Amino acid sequence: MEGFDLPRRLVAEALGTALLLAIVIGSGIMGERLSGGNTAIALLGNTLATGAGLMVLITIFDPLSGAHFNPAVTLVFAARREIGVKLSVAYIVAQVAGAIVGVWTAHLMFAEPMIQVSAKLRDGPAQAFSEAVATFGLIGTILGSLRFRPAATPAMVGLYITATYWFTASTSFANPAVTVARSLSNTFAGIAPTSAPAFIVAQLGGAAVAALVFRWLFTEVRCP
Repeated sequence: MEGFDLPRRLVAEALGTALLLAIVIGSGIMGERLSGGNTAIALLGNTLATGAGLMVLITIFDPLSGAHFNPAVTLVFAARREIGVKLSVAYIVAQVAGAIVGVWTAHLMFAEPMIQVSAKLRDGPAQAFSEAVATFGLIGTILGSLRFRPAATPAMVGLYITATYWFTASTSFANPAVTVARSLSNTFAGIAPTSAPAFIVAQLGGAAVAALVFRWLFTEVRCP
């Protein structure tokens, strides 16, 4: 990232997050339209597109901005003092703005009303706990791959999110910016605005716990 100035880094975060949300929402709409009412098939299409898209986007944008695309990830790196406070705030603003633009882009591609509000409730402690688990694992995946297999990070993140779509009750948002943006889409991948706060709190909590656990786990200690 040393060779890229601040505007390019912020555009990379905004553009990468926008493309991620266009993939999430667009593949959700396509999956629902083509599945003939089979929710499992629609979710499978949504899953494969999101996992594959993440691998590509992280590979492309990592050299520019670190390819966070996620306020929880940015806050973890800020807590580790690998990114400054002012830059982390700028990243989060770029991520949220990009995510919203990505949702609107998907709506326009599928001739949906651009401005929407989701009516899809995702309430309950199990859903929130799922988000904490999903985000905990995401942070662990990122920190672990950067620690031991940096070149594999795009694939590891893409594969992890592909898995979490299916083993979590919430289908793994694991991203506050994604959660905010998906509340603005009354489509397959949407979430009602009233459900979003619990998701975001759980995501940030899962990220905080992961930062502590994996910092301890990955610290080498010489055996006597």
